[in-house]
Amino acid sequence: MVITQKRKLGHSGLEVSLLCFGGNVFGWTIDENTSFEILDNFIAAGGNFIDTADVYSTWVKGNIGGESETILGKWLKQRKNRDQVVIATKVGNDMGIKGKGLSRQHIQQAVEDSLQRLQTDYIDLYQSHIDDETTPLEETLETYAELIRQGKVRAIGASNYSAERLRRALEISRQYSYPRYESLQPRYNLYDRDGYEQDLQQISTEHGIGVISYSSLCSGFLTGKYRSEKDLSISLRGSSVKRYLNPRGLRILEAIDRVAKTYNSTPTQVSLAWLIANHTITAPIVSATKVEQLNDIIKAVNLHLDQDAIDLLNQASSSNT
Repeated sequence: MVITQKRKLGHSGLEVSLLCFGGNVFGWTIDENTSFEILDNFIAAGGNFIDTADVYSTWVKGNIGGESETILGKWLKQRKNRDQVVIATKVGNDMGIKGKGLSRQHIQQAVEDSLQRLQTDYIDLYQSHIDDETTPLEETLETYAELIRQGKVRAIGASNYSAERLRRALEISRQYSYPRYESLQPRYNLYDRDGYEQDLQQISTEHGIGVISYSSLCSGFLTGKYRSEKDLSISLRGSSVKRYLNPRGLRILEAIDRVAKTYNSTPTQVSLAWLIANHTITAPIVSATKVEQLNDIIKAVNLHLDQDAIDLLNQASSSNT
C-alpha cells in the first residue's frame, strides 16, 4: 500500500503526502529503535511529511524537551534523506527554564536549538505552536521573515490560533510584506468538529492556507478500541479518551462501524478517509507505535468514501443531534 498523491501546502511551494506523521510519540511511547522502524516504513509507503515540536516530550518524567527532534535528527543523519522529506516543527510552547512564547529573542534561540537537534541547516515548516498574545504579531512575523531570508526556515505556519488572531496575522503579513502563515494546525476529527468548521475552515479556504489537522483519531478513540471505561487502561493515552465516552461519542463509533463494514475496512481507515475527503484538509496528522498500526493507517489514503457514507458520518457526529 503506497501513498502516491501529494498536495500543495498553502502557497509555500512544499508538496506533502496525504498523511503527516506526528512525532509526538518519539521518545514518549516509542524508543529510538522503534521510531526509526516506524519512520522507515512511513517513507517506504510514500509518506514524506513529518511533524514534531521542540516541546515534545517535556511531559515525560526526566525529559527536558527536544527528545522527539533529537530522535528525528539522528534518523535523518543516518538515512541521509533530508532532501526527500518535509520536516515541520514548532516553537512557542513552554520549555521550562528555556522559556516560552513567540518573542524575537525566544524564537531566535529556539530555532537554533531545533536545527541542532534535527541535525539540519533548515526547517521546511516552522510553526507557532500556541498563540502568544503578550508579543505583538508584528514582532513574531518579522522574526520569521529574517529566518526565511537567512535560509533557516522555508515556510511558516500557525497552530492553535483563533480565527480572529489568524485573520489579524494574515492582515499584518500583507500590510508589512512579511511572510504569511501558509498552514494551520487545528484539532479536528469526527468528534471535535466545531472549533475548525465554525470559522477557521472558511479562513483557510478564503486564503488558500494548508490545513494539517491534529488529534485526527481523537487520541485513539476513533480507532474503536475504547468502547467503555474498562478499556481506558489499554494504553498510556487512555485517560485522555474518557471525555469521548458519552452518547454522542458512541453514536459516532456506531456510524464508523457501519461504514467500515460496508467498505470492508477498519474504524481507523474510515475516520481518516473522512478527513482526507474534506477538500480543505491538506494532510491529517497520524501517529503509530507499531508497524501494524501504521499499515492500517496508510490504507486510509485509498479508501474513497461515497457521499452516503460521508453524510452518515456527518449526521452521527453533528453536535446538533
